[in-house]
Amino acid sequence: MTFHQMLERIRHEGAYPTRERAEEVTHAVLEALGRQLTGDERVDLATRLPAEAARVFTSQIPDLEPLSGWGFVKDLATHAGVTPAVARWDAGAVLAVVGQLAGPGLMDRILGQLPSGYALLFGRAELTQAA
Repeated sequence: MTFHQMLERIRHEGAYPTRERAEEVTHAVLEALGRQLTGDERVDLATRLPAEAARVFTSQIPDLEPLSGWGFVKDLATHAGVTPAVARWDAGAVLAVVGQLAGPGLMDRILGQLPSGYALLFGRAELTQAA
């Protein structure tokens, strides 16, 4: 998939009015994800993204302490200058496409590395064990 095709899918997922808005949202979400993901999962995801998306994603230095899913949304809202509700929408639109590009095996590994709350952002159910 090319970066242009990725943006068109994100534009459709998020119902964004223009390609430029989809690109702006994509950059913000990929940068936020780049601050969270480390190790082999980071490298493997970068190889599955279009080159321009991979550059945006890997341009960020991962935080020492990963954020929860809600913390990710709040961080995205702060950096993008939007409300948490808009940030949640944007994250879902972009991460749904990123998850499709990653594939189920890599997504399982990514979600295994990240704190709770990310599965829903990627369009998956968050399964928890009963206490």
